[in-house]
Amino acid sequence: MSEDRNGRTEAESGSYCETGAAETPERAEGPPYAECVLCREPTEYAESVKGITLCPVCEWQEAQRSACSG
Repeated sequence: MSEDRNGRTEAESGSYCETGAAETPERAEGPPYAECVLCREPTEYAESVKGITLCPVCEWQEAQRSACSG
């Protein structure tokens, strides 16, 4: 296990690779669904959700792009 400059381990100092991502909104119970801002496919979120909404495929691809490469 590695330590940071202050002698804290990863578990003590929080996540090793913090992305600063905001909380994800609640999934919608049913239609109408918001459009994905990238591909315009239906998402799992209600139309009333504010902010950037992504479909499951685009969410996964974005997570892969922003993942910590260790």
